[in-house]
Amino acid sequence: MRPSFNAAVLSAALAGLLVFAASAAQAKTTKECVAEWQANKATLQAGGKTRRAFVAECRGTTQDAAAKPRRTAKLTTGQFATEAEAKGSCPADTVVWVNTRRKVFHASDSPSYGKTKRGVYMCEKDTAAAGYRASKAKRANVQ
Repeated sequence: MRPSFNAAVLSAALAGLLVFAASAAQAKTTKECVAEWQANKATLQAGGKTRRAFVAECRGTTQDAAAKPRRTAKLTTGQFATEAEAKGSCPADTVVWVNTRRKVFHASDSPSYGKTKRGVYMCEKDTAAAGYRASKAKRANVQ
């Protein structure tokens, strides 16, 4: 009976090792996923997939983890961590992204909207009172 027990333990260990090897083989590096994105870029973009979403899917991470929000500054009155919170607080006003380090705010059509390293969402009407100014692009569009 002893030899069959050893054989069962050995086969279970071997099966576990094969499962581990298969899962390790499936995980791709970011570099491999980006290369795959570049090779199929036109098709993927036509399907509405972003590079960030594709790489997250390729690496096996969730979209939420890949699209994590930027760090927000310590929130004060009138500042919001998410765009949805800001829209709920000021439905009649425009929501802007404030770069708290540079004291500049960006409108939703700006490439910097929601993307600077440190920032918060605010209602545009509250920005001047808080000491923030419009970005150069925004000021050029207003004038």
